[in-house]
Amino acid sequence: MTVSVKHKVNFYDTDAMAVVHHSNYIRWFEIGRVEFLREAGITLGELMDDGYLFPIVDVSAKYLNPAYFDDQLIIETIPTALTKAKMAFDYRILREKDGIVLVTGHTQNVFTCRATGKIARLPDKYYDKLKIMI
Repeated sequence: MTVSVKHKVNFYDTDAMAVVHHSNYIRWFEIGRVEFLREAGITLGELMDDGYLFPIVDVSAKYLNPAYFDDQLIIETIPTALTKAKMAFDYRILREKDGIVLVTGHTQNVFTCRATGKIARLPDKYYDKLKIMI
């Protein structure tokens, strides 16, 4: 299931060449991931309160076209893998007005125990909600 969220480019997201700095796309992947979890009925706060973290262990991005100040973007987040220990996503970021794909990307996250930092198996309370979204 693809989850989409809109995001407007702020002036501070741009660089001296008046285009969005490449590092912002990684942050926008996170906006998409957080929205994906919300759509699944999970908040990061709830995960952390229950002792779980969701760090990225792998990230990649392919930059295809530039974005500019005030562009309205659509961040699409697509789950590609799920186990009780990890989850992976693909992303597409498009400019809303013309539908041009600006960036594609991928992340892999692991579920870890907040107290120890070691990989943890996600309880069914969360896993079942995520399974429905795949």
